[in-house]
Amino acid sequence: MTDIGTESRRIVVLAHEKFPGRAKTATGVMRYGNDEIVAVLDRDRAGTRVRDHRADLPDAPVVASFEDVPDAESVDALLVGIAPIGGGFDETWRPDVRAAIESGCDIVAGLHYFLEDDEEFAALAAEHGVDLVDVRKPDPDLSVAQGIADQVSADIVLTVGTDCSVGKMTATLELVEAAREAGVDAAFVPTGQTGIMISGWGNPIDRVVSDFTAGAVEEMILEIGDDHEMLFVEGQGSIVHPAYSAVTCGILHGSMADKLVLCHEAGREAIHGYESFSLPPLSEYVDLYESLGSAVHETEVVAGALNTSALSDAEAEDAVEAYADELGVPASDPVRFASDDVLEALR
Repeated sequence: MTDIGTESRRIVVLAHEKFPGRAKTATGVMRYGNDEIVAVLDRDRAGTRVRDHRADLPDAPVVASFEDVPDAESVDALLVGIAPIGGGFDETWRPDVRAAIESGCDIVAGLHYFLEDDEEFAALAAEHGVDLVDVRKPDPDLSVAQGIADQVSADIVLTVGTDCSVGKMTATLELVEAAREAGVDAAFVPTGQTGIMISGWGNPIDRVVSDFTAGAVEEMILEIGDDHEMLFVEGQGSIVHPAYSAVTCGILHGSMADKLVLCHEAGREAIHGYESFSLPPLSEYVDLYESLGSAVHETEVVAGALNTSALSDAEAEDAVEAYADELGVPASDPVRFASDDVLEALR
């Protein structure tokens, strides 16, 4: 498993031209991680502050480049807070990564492009004694699933989605926190680069060889499944996604989840980045996830999580109510509202 540790650091977050709305990794780490945010790099919003864009994130200056970071000599790491489709490296980021390494910073990235394989960065890192942490680099010793995740003592809850980028990781983390506040011994099972950066461990499922995808999920559940009352597994992609459905199915089967939470973004009508593909009706998602999951372990959609971030409070309340009615199960926006009914369904 990937293990990057949980110690708090002083970090700079790279989010050029994407902060905050299209920098999911950046905002996830800032909201749920325990690192101190020194600055955010976004050349389009330089001169502003984080609070000018998102009141729910730790405040910090937004600057144009690493060279503009205040007190840069005290920074421990530069975190690449963007995960573009395909996970490539944008060459316009190179000057900032170079400057951070030369300043003595580790570099943490969740790209499919591995920084440690970049000749310039590898040489600079060796010269300056810093680490290049490629979060999406999987453990080489992974293997196929044995089909035994259901043997752990914990109840297993998996968040599944109508699309990618609808808030599955956020819903998972919020439900873990809500469960703990309700007295449940709950744990988070991270399957993506942002979740791994937040929790300090995990398997980057979308980088794992397809034969080992279910096994990589099973490995994590077996690792901690007898130590907790409930495990919340972070879902990825969508079962109908034209590019990412394979990783979704791998997590569904590897987790052998007892219960599913269907995540959706209010107003989303087409697949993100593949707008020629319309989203099916919600009832079709329920049938697909339940029938496919139950092929290896009986499971059902028992709750819904709705991302209402683009709506007003009044609109959000109506949208959650309509979502619950359409699914026929309790639902909430766990960021915005209480999740008591959702937790009751999960317990």
